[in-house]
Amino acid sequence: MKPRILVTGGTGYIGSHTVVELQKAGYPVVIIDNLSNSNAEVLDGIERITGIRPDFVEADCTDMTAVRALFDKYTGIKGIINFAASKAVGESMQKPVLYYRNNLNTLMNLLDVMAERDVKGIVFSSSCTVYGEPDVNPVTEQSPIKKATSPYGNTKQISEEIITDVINAGAPFKSVILRYFNPVGAHPSAEIGELPNGVPQNLIPFLTQTAIGIRKELSVFGNDYNTPDGSCIRDYIDVVDLAKAHVIAVERMLDDKSPEKIEIFNLGTGNGLSVLELINTFETATGVKVPHKIVGRRAGDIEKVWANPKHANEVLGWKAETPIADTMRSAWAWQCKLRERGIM
Repeated sequence: MKPRILVTGGTGYIGSHTVVELQKAGYPVVIIDNLSNSNAEVLDGIERITGIRPDFVEADCTDMTAVRALFDKYTGIKGIINFAASKAVGESMQKPVLYYRNNLNTLMNLLDVMAERDVKGIVFSSSCTVYGEPDVNPVTEQSPIKKATSPYGNTKQISEEIITDVINAGAPFKSVILRYFNPVGAHPSAEIGELPNGVPQNLIPFLTQTAIGIRKELSVFGNDYNTPDGSCIRDYIDVVDLAKAHVIAVERMLDDKSPEKIEIFNLGTGNGLSVLELINTFETATGVKVPHKIVGRRAGDIEKVWANPKHANEVLGWKAETPIADTMRSAWAWQCKLRERGIM
């Protein structure tokens, strides 16, 4: 039997899709989540997809007592995947203390308990925001780490530094740091997807909620950037492709395949799409129009960034494979399923 994996923030968007892939690969999973930006009904969706209901603890990872109690109850945890973090660039500009407290304290608690409980490794959910406004695209793992443009991005930079310092100080575990680009879409079953509480901070859930009539129109933040159509460019990666990379990273740590105690990988498609191009792709793929308007730039936004995923492709044997049109259709199917269920 494979060892148990702890997934923090596992009822969230990327976390829930990763739990599905872990269970499909035979790993028993325990989730800890405070449900601050997710819903416990996600567990039902995971169970419908995999036939397995993951163990679940409703608690906050900033509460060390709760974290230790989880390890007391669920023995044999050998790997952690950490998704427990606040994640919206715009919100972090308004609530920086919340972001620093939540994202950094969570990580430090996990690192402390790992050393206490003989956990072999942690996969850390990082971000392309650590590259700031890059001088050259696509970015590689060797691209310079720039001054963060938001408190959210800064928490990712600081978290990577904390992990590096702790391991270099002799911690008895490994880490794989995964720098995501922009996860989008939903599980093809439409049983789980992106459903933030309140008004969405991310592009695709706001787009699909606009397309179905919940929101009046989508705001495109800026059309005067130095890009072909003036809107920001990002590397949009299907969330299931992204989730699969975490399973590979966990196996790599647990099987001692990684030659270094810390490894870093960019997870993206290698293709940049502008916001306006993405809206057009969604409309073409689904046949549904998205009312939208151009508004002023948003504080903290980066002009353009996309990945060079060659390192992950070659070392992990992983590649983003889902066409963006299929990803847009999965996001729309998820939104329609929410409408059928009377949720959105």
